[in-house]
Amino acid sequence: MTEPADTPDAMQILAGALPFLKRYDDATVVVKYGGHAMGEEETALRFGRDIALLEQVGVNPVVVHGGGPQINAMLKRLNVKSTFVQGLRVTDEEMLDVVEMVLAGPVNKQVAEAITRAGVVAVGISGKDGGLIRARKLQRTYRDPESNIEKVLDLGFVGEPESVDPKVLRLMMGADIVPVVAPVGADENGQTYNINADTAAGAIAGALGAERLLMLTDVAGVLDPEKRLIPEMSVAEVRAGIAAGWINGGMIPKVETCIYAVERGVKGAVILDGRVPHAVLRELFTDGGAGTLIRP
Repeated sequence: MTEPADTPDAMQILAGALPFLKRYDDATVVVKYGGHAMGEEETALRFGRDIALLEQVGVNPVVVHGGGPQINAMLKRLNVKSTFVQGLRVTDEEMLDVVEMVLAGPVNKQVAEAITRAGVVAVGISGKDGGLIRARKLQRTYRDPESNIEKVLDLGFVGEPESVDPKVLRLMMGADIVPVVAPVGADENGQTYNINADTAAGAIAGALGAERLLMLTDVAGVLDPEKRLIPEMSVAEVRAGIAAGWINGGMIPKVETCIYAVERGVKGAVILDGRVPHAVLRELFTDGGAGTLIRP
């Protein structure tokens, strides 16, 4: 038995959505899904209904998910200790097995199940399936605060997309199947790498030439120096905000992912609060949107 793909709130949004439905008819929308919303059953089911509704009104959604809280919970159960360098988790061989097991296993299937329950077929895959994400080891440098010497940051089996072949995604969308992608990939030798979900979503959106990349987070979007939400920004304005220091901390990698995507052909990338009911529908099908749109 499937769950209804609509709710009163969702239908109210769609009632005024006719001008937007034409814009997004047969358009590809990549949605990065993660954060606390993934751990709350009702929020997750509502997200599944919203994604199903997109497919039912003619949009081609692709979901790329994270799973940090679930990975942390499994590591704790297995008594595997996390090591962090410069605030980033080092992924050794033992931890890589846990990461892949959680992301490509229960988390991936739970997200696909929530969408399928709403009446649309969703299938979970990982970046390793069909050669979707060719990965390489992430190379980072940092300046040692004590010696002031620049050093190479070795995070183990943490990777980044070297290339994306979206053929398997196009085949699935052509068959009216919603792809749900776990962010792991493999290099040319078959070595698996853990990839940041934001980074994977940006690379996939770029490869698909998506109309929109929606980055669901735990914040409303990009805030100005007075902590007010900025509805829309150009890439140049974002870079100016980083240089001035008021775009900082964890927001920097998110806006950098948005810049990466729009510079590779995505029409617009949006950072929005995934905890807000029907955030995806509000962003696509209302005048005000629901977050910060970053455009070329």
